[in-house]
Amino acid sequence: MAARRTTKTVAKTAAGKTGAGKTAAGKTGAGKTAAGKTGAGKTAAGKTAAGKTGTGKTAAGRSGRRLRSQGQATRAKLLEAGVVALADKGYAACRVDDVVRTAGVSHGTFYLYFANMQALFRALADQCAADTEALAESLGPVPSGDDGRDVLRVWLAGFLHLYRRYGVVIRAWSEGQVRDGRLARRGAAAFATMATTLGARMVERPGADTGQNGQDLRPAALVGMLERFAYAVTARDAGFEDEAVLDTLATIVHRGFFRRPGGDDR
Repeated sequence: MAARRTTKTVAKTAAGKTGAGKTAAGKTGAGKTAAGKTGAGKTAAGKTAAGKTGTGKTAAGRSGRRLRSQGQATRAKLLEAGVVALADKGYAACRVDDVVRTAGVSHGTFYLYFANMQALFRALADQCAADTEALAESLGPVPSGDDGRDVLRVWLAGFLHLYRRYGVVIRAWSEGQVRDGRLARRGAAAFATMATTLGARMVERPGADTGQNGQDLRPAALVGMLERFAYAVTARDAGFEDEAVLDTLATIVHRGFFRRPGGDDR
């Protein structure tokens, strides 16, 4: 009897331990589940944070584009003010004070975009050279007849517009005021392009004036004449009306450089 009781007691104890083991295993499984949930929470939080970060990057990109756009507008405003101030004071006398006063900005704003007046003038000169080359290339064939005069008149209107905008830059080039070698070469190249284009449109003339190396001097003579004439008309208040100026200039240039000898308009 005692042996049976002992056996039953041991069995119950073993079963209890086994149940406890199951319970512990259950708890362990629950712990794993909880850990899984915690991991999922971290993952979800990570995704949310990443989403917020992506949104922040997008907002920063938009803000950067706005700042770049505003910066370009401010730089353009300073260049426009530079044109006005240089025309008023002249190349040698114009100062940063004149530009910021015209633009209505601070000195600090000026120095965000240009190191000094030379840097601003360099930017204007590059613009002028590019616009000069574009104008030169815009001239198509110039017929010898009256329709050729009309073609020239349109092109000369563009030249006067160019000179009104960049006259101070062009005069600094033509009068040898620019000491910066790169800028001087840039200006010379731009007007050489204009002379070459004009020369290609001129009619062949027997006995045309040439230099010692046989080059046709008419294109250079025409560019020099146009520059000085534009200066006389735009830089001084001579009271001439543009329509009369263009009519006269187109007639002179066409007859002198583009009309065939003997009135042959073919």
